[in-house]
Amino acid sequence: MESIIRIENLVFEYMSGEDESPVRAIDDVSLRFEKGSFTAIIGRNGSGKSTLAKNLNGLLLPSSGAIYVKGWDTKDEDHIWDIRQSAGMVFQNPDNQLVSSIVEDDVAFGPENLGIEPDEIRRRVDKALASVNMGRYKKKAPHNLSGGQKQRIAIAGVVAMKPECIIFDEPTAMLDPKGRSEIMEIIKELHEDGITVILITHFMDEAVQADRIVIMDNSQVLLDGTPAEIFAQEETLREVNLEVPMAVALAERLRKRGIKIPEDIITSEGLVEFICQYK
Repeated sequence: MESIIRIENLVFEYMSGEDESPVRAIDDVSLRFEKGSFTAIIGRNGSGKSTLAKNLNGLLLPSSGAIYVKGWDTKDEDHIWDIRQSAGMVFQNPDNQLVSSIVEDDVAFGPENLGIEPDEIRRRVDKALASVNMGRYKKKAPHNLSGGQKQRIAIAGVVAMKPECIIFDEPTAMLDPKGRSEIMEIIKELHEDGITVILITHFMDEAVQADRIVIMDNSQVLLDGTPAEIFAQEETLREVNLEVPMAVALAERLRKRGIKIPEDIITSEGLVEFICQYK
């Protein structure tokens, strides 16, 4: 399959302390993200996952190595807007992305900056708001909305730019369980519509919904595989203070009691379905 983002030996350093000594936040990471894929990147605080996310569309630039988005080098200033249109980004705090006092104006901001024709902007705004179930709020003020609703508007603003890939940097971290669930449903729907999704998260129950999981630790890639492959390495995960999803832990306990649960059952829904059919 075609890679939409290619990371080659990425190193990112920042200066810290009074002596401004370099701290290596990303240490020789190489990854590829295929077009149409859904990858979750997970790791404990300080593992480098959010720094990696900001490098993916040129918000941060490599200290060495390179990142290519659709073949464009993120260090190439002549193509930075092509890169950011192709790989949009949604941040943890939606207030950092909202720029207007009216919802529909906020969603239109990105396409306007791309020089899109007004009629096309209108179509994009309406479609983007519909995709996140916020069409009835288009005349509202964003500051009057809940955290989950604000995050939906932030997502709509990125969707309106028609990116091929969306990078979500812990988009549910500030939301309650209901808001988290709603945002994850939107992310899955966007992926089903063909958008490449890269989800930075510290919630295992979100990561399990991806097709691929990358575990970051100490600024490097520790594990990379399917959810079933990753969660089979429970001891390694615990060594880096990561817990497997509840369904995975429960399934393992049931196996020890003699119930032959398939190894590829890793979600609560899958486990419930299996148990209901078990004889």
